[in-house]
Parts: sequence; structure tokens; C-alpha cells
Amino acid sequence: MTRVAADLHIHSCFSMATSKDMIPDQILSGCRTKGINAIGSGDALHPEWRRMWEDTDNQEGIIILPTAEVEDQNRVHHLIFSEEFETFSTLEETFSSYCSHIRTSGRPHLRLAGSEIARHVNEAGGMIGPAHAFTPWRSIYAAFSSLADCYGDEEVGFLELGLSADSRYGAGISELAQIPFLTNSDAHSPHPAKLGRECTILSLESMTPAGLLRAIRSGSIEMNIGFFPEEGKYNRTACTRCYHQYSLEEAEKYGWRCPVDKGRIKKGVRDRALELTDGVPKNRPPYLHIIPLPEIISTVLGTSSPVTKKCRLLYNELIGLFDNELAILIAVSPDEIRSVHQGVGDAVAAFREGRVTLHPGGGGQYGSFSL
Repeated sequence: MTRVAADLHIHSCFSMATSKDMIPDQILSGCRTKGINAIGSGDALHPEWRRMWEDTDNQEGIIILPTAEVEDQNRVHHLIFSEEFETFSTLEETFSSYCSHIRTSGRPHLRLAGSEIARHVNEAGGMIGPAHAFTPWRSIYAAFSSLADCYGDEEVGFLELGLSADSRYGAGISELAQIPFLTNSDAHSPHPAKLGRECTILSLESMTPAGLLRAIRSGSIEMNIGFFPEEGKYNRTACTRCYHQYSLEEAEKYGWRCPVDKGRIKKGVRDRALELTDGVPKNRPPYLHIIPLPEIISTVLGTSSPVTKKCRLLYNELIGLFDNELAILIAVSPDEIRSVHQGVGDAVAAFREGRVTLHPGGGGQYGSFSL
């Protein structure tokens, strides 16, 4: 068995609001720096993007899993996986009758229900599951109260937790008892603060796309790695205009309109998960909360952004010494990191030991942390 770190939800340069650097060579380079062994292609329904991946020289031997995200007629987002890009060529033809922009948009909107999309994917030999399942925008639990309400009797292969949730949020929902939880970045940039910021550790029998899908189907997940949920944009119930946070009772009292500025109050992921919880929490693989190394460096150095020259120089020095970011965050001893920079070593020790103060996000504003 081989242990791999997989990030299976990203987007290409053909999706809206993505970096022009989201091209295969840059993505694979980012995987090497981050410590990612398996990457989702993203946007595989786009014919030109498929060709770009097929023409890419993957010298690192990283598993490239053909993947795509689509939006259904109820504005629910779904992730689709397959062993081969050819499956997405077939699905492109199938879905073209229900989408006028399928050949030009990275993340197409389909005039189909989730159950119909799932039927076509399952018939083609692919795998489907809800993307960022708990977020208040464009997710299954924003639109429905159960998997069956969305997918009917169709098979669901996995559930993506999203940046504002961890395994605890779904562990007590009885309908998810047999569904594997995945953590992915939903990256729109190959920058190390984005790519691989959430990932899943799996045990694979073979380092192939087929081996990766078999591991997901069998639940061979060793660990989920991701943000503290409080760092997500929608963790707490909050106003989408001024970001003031409310309890669920307060939001209902105010009719979901902020009394400060009349902005819309959006239900947070934490509250939505609590509403759906209907059983005793089921044991899940360990969930390791991390903070991306560029964010740690930026906080320690007191810079305005992780992309400043000062941050990049220290980041590159650490990668040069310790090989990749996940190794630094998870495995390298704090004392070794302190030999390069005392503050960064102290910060890594702090979040590993849970000595982090979290400032929860909500209403569309990311949360933050202090050490």
C-alpha cells in the first residue's frame, strides 16, 4: 500500500475568477512544492483543457485524476471523478443538450436535476458526490435536507466537506454513515497558500487513477487535512454585508435581515450541520487542522500578504531545506524549523498543540487566527 496526499477539486484557467497560471505545468510544480501526490484535473468537461493535460509531461509521476465540477438546475454543485478523460468526452456530448456553454466554461451550469446528472455519470462509469456540501451557497444542504432529495436512488461515492467544515460536522448525520469524506482545496491559483490547502491522505494499492478511485470507494482514507473550520468564509451565521455574526435564534428573530444595515443574514455551516445531526457521531479518520505555511509566515513576519518578497524568500528557504510544505507542517520537528526561523518554528508548534486563537468567519468573510 502506498500513502498519498490527494487534492481532487481544483479549477483551470478556463473557469471564472481563476489565475492565468492555472495550467498543467504550473499545477504540477505546485503539487511538488506542496507535497501533493495526486491531483484532480479540474474542468475535464472542457475539451481544450483535456487536450492540455494529455499533452503534459508528468515527470514527477503525480497521479492525475480526471475531474470536473458542475452546477445543476437547483444551483447545487457536484464533483465528478473518472479514471479516464475519455469518460468526460462522452459526458460532454451527453450534457451538451442541457448546456450552451459546456465547451467554453470550466464549470458549466446544466439544466438537469442532481439525480439526472448522477445517472449519466454512473452509467458512464464515473463517480459523483456533492461539492462543499455544507456551505450556504450552491451546496446540497443549502438546497435539500438529504442526499435522496437531490440524488434519488443514484449512487453517491463521496462527500466533500468544504473549507468551513471538518469531519465532526457530518459525523452525526446518519445518512452519511457509509459515505467517505474528502477534503480538497477548490483552488483557483497554483500559489501554495491555495493549492493543497486541504487534502486527503489515502492508502493506494496502485499509483493510478483507478487505484485512487478504488481507495475512495473502499473508504481507505487515513486522514483528512484542512483548515480549522472557523477559518472558512461561512462557518458562522452572519450578515453578508457587514459580517456581524448572530446566533440561529437571533437570525430567525430578525427575519434573516441584519438590524444594523438590513443586509441578508446567511446561515452558517456550523448551525446547518447541527440542524442535520440526527444520530450518535460515527468514528471517522483523524482530521488534522493545519494553517498554510505562507499564511503562518505572513503572520509571523507581520506582512500584509503571503505573496510579499519577504515571505516568498523565507518560504523558498524552508522548502529547499525540508522538501515540501506538508512535511514542514506535519512531520518536521519544530526545533529543526526554529534553526531556520524561530518564529515560524514556534508557530508550527503552536498549531500542532492547539495553541491557536481562532476568529471565526461568516457571511462571506474568511476567519483568521492569532498565535
